Amino acid sequence: MSRQVFLYDPPERFVAGTVGLPGRRTFFLQASAAGRTTSVALEKAQVEALAERIDELLDEVVRRSGGKTSVPAVAPAELTDTAPLATPVEEEFRVGTMALAWDSENERMIVEAQALVELDADSEEEFAEAEERLLRDDENGPPMLRVRISGTMARAFAKRAMDVVNAGRPPCPLCSLPLDPEGHVCPRQNGYRRSRA
Repeated sequence: MSRQVFLYDPPERFVAGTVGLPGRRTFFLQASAAGRTTSVALEKAQVEALAERIDELLDEVVRRSGGKTSVPAVAPAELTDTAPLATPVEEEFRVGTMALAWDSENERMIVEAQALVELDADSEEEFAEAEERLLRDDENGPPMLRVRISGTMARAFAKRAMDVVNAGRPPCPLCSLPLDPEGHVCPRQNGYRRSRA
């Protein structure tokens, strides 16, 4: 069976978003164009890492060009997207690995999110070999979302992604663990339940 690639070059919209209440949220990347939408699920830490890495890569592009690039230093306010994910949110796959690249000729960021695959291996060496085969296999690999966006759109994506990550439960002022609406058992208070003020 050949690999399924969900290609958006460029998307009309590419965002990170969530479904569910804080503490029980499911994170998604969602790309849409020409009446079709693709949603892939991933972990909060993956969204945060992707946003940080996109900003770092764009900062490097600006630095290397000496400021002579179409990539803005910060996300433009006019591209702020606070709308919820397009519904219904139908998960195509859960993301395992992600990759970023910068196409300097066309000034485009390429974001790839590949489906999580369980590798069957008895040793670390076999695991490494299986993983390498999987990464090389362009025709029969796992499903992948591939998005090509401008530097401006990438900045806006990264800002929204960090806003989504930071919109979760507030941290406890003593231990920094997330507070549930009913409080939490704080290790700094010897297990006494703190409630939110």
